Amino acid sequence: MGGDFYPYAPVQGAIRASKRGIEDLHIVLVGNSELAKEELSKAGLSENAFEILDAPEVILMSEHPAKAVTQKPNSSIVLGLSAVKSGKLDGFISAGNTGAMLVASVLILGTIPGVTRPTIAAVYPHEDQFAVLCDVGANADCKPEHLLQFGLLCSTYLKSVKGMPNPRVALLNVGEEKTKGNQAAQAAHILFENNSQINFIGNAEGRDLNKGFADIYICDGFTGNILLKYAESFYDLMKEKLKDDPIIQTFNFENYGGLPILGVNGISLIGHGIATPVAFENMIIGGLADFKYNLTQKIEQAFASFT
Repeated sequence: MGGDFYPYAPVQGAIRASKRGIEDLHIVLVGNSELAKEELSKAGLSENAFEILDAPEVILMSEHPAKAVTQKPNSSIVLGLSAVKSGKLDGFISAGNTGAMLVASVLILGTIPGVTRPTIAAVYPHEDQFAVLCDVGANADCKPEHLLQFGLLCSTYLKSVKGMPNPRVALLNVGEEKTKGNQAAQAAHILFENNSQINFIGNAEGRDLNKGFADIYICDGFTGNILLKYAESFYDLMKEKLKDDPIIQTFNFENYGGLPILGVNGISLIGHGIATPVAFENMIIGGLADFKYNLTQKIEQAFASFT
């Protein structure tokens, strides 16, 4: 029931993912059952094509996240994440209210021991590869220790799910020297330098993102969200002018689906409000990968020895 194009986009995304023939993939639609059945009928499918978990309430984009989560216990976000908590589902994805997804993920799933601020990481492409930008909106204001934790969360994610053995971590800043930036950035630099679990390579400037300088760029959610949306707007500006350019196509958010909430005790992914069926399909596949590679357990292990 989330996103600008529900129920069409999520149902069509589920249909696309199911056609991939992944043997151990079982998709459950969480939302208004009548609307889901109508959408399946439009697609020429039986209403029993997918298991449906009926959720009659909807958290709107305009609602206050914390209030909506507590006042709408039968919403798709609350019921979906509750199903993850109980073990009925192995993961949950939504393109609905981002704030509500964050609040519900923390309240229902809880945080992994040692994690003080769960975070959202996004893929940031460069040439024929990609890096990860974090945080991109979950935490507008961050303390130095939060930035350090983001580095460990993202490092564990790339090692576990993407098979990257020793990802390079950089702190996004206004200069490469350790004395550059505000007090939080300078203090974070010291923390990163003194932590052996993270492959810290120093500060990175904005111009470094397209050069493959690092695999992970760490910043507060205020900065990261602006940067991510600029990258999306760049794609919107250039996609028609250079529609066959492979580099431009790497900026298409549909290719990456949703963003994992790192640090909560379960698989929870947030999609863009304008998510299309292709984006939902890739979000489903991404969530499956997070589960199959034991992302939550790997983060638990990393933070068990985190100092």
